[in-house]
Amino acid sequence: MKFGVIVFPGSNCDDDMVHVLGDVMGQDVVKIWHKNTSLPEGFGPGDCVVLPGGFSFGDYVRAGAIAHLSPIMQAVKVFADEGGYVFGICNGFQILCESGLLPGVLLRNANLQFICDNVWLLPTTNDSAITSDLDLHTALKIPIAHAEGRYYADEATLDELERNDQVLFRYCTPDGRVTPESNPNGAARNIAGICNARRNVFGMMPHPERASEDVLGNVDGKGLFESLLVLSPKS
Repeated sequence: MKFGVIVFPGSNCDDDMVHVLGDVMGQDVVKIWHKNTSLPEGFGPGDCVVLPGGFSFGDYVRAGAIAHLSPIMQAVKVFADEGGYVFGICNGFQILCESGLLPGVLLRNANLQFICDNVWLLPTTNDSAITSDLDLHTALKIPIAHAEGRYYADEATLDELERNDQVLFRYCTPDGRVTPESNPNGAARNIAGICNARRNVFGMMPHPERASEDVLGNVDGKGLFESLLVLSPKS
């Protein structure tokens, strides 16, 4: 499976992602500059484009609002339309929502402060490439680091996400209970990650790449990448 990691001015998790995908998971991975107008030759539906975390364009105007206008995003949209996997994490999730590849928006945290902490996530479906091999009864400890991570959509959109099984993760307690108190940023219905209706575009605020190595003392995030590779015909 080939991976391309998009780099915007202000991306700061691109090297983390390249390291995990290449050194930890043993996959082919390349960086892709945001001004490029096409993906590398040979990228197809069985491959994955990753939009990493960071502060693209300094989060000016609104997180992801400028980055989604970058030339590469037109190629990413075509890639997604053709069935390719697209995975946005933190700022990448914000960019996917701004670009219309995922529904909803990411608003300022309810406490209006930047939050950097470990949180607990409950996988809510196995019907996605990044959750296919996860235990739906086991909470994962994954770091967050964001100021605009409060997922919001109108009630009709939220109901549709629920109906279509598009909610991938919810914030929860260490024992897997989804409670108001376990919601770190005020996200609607404790939502921490979603996918599109075709189930090939994924976005989440927490950082699984920061919890994928024994040396970090936490490998809870590694299962997302393992799930993706399990479903890949090229893995």
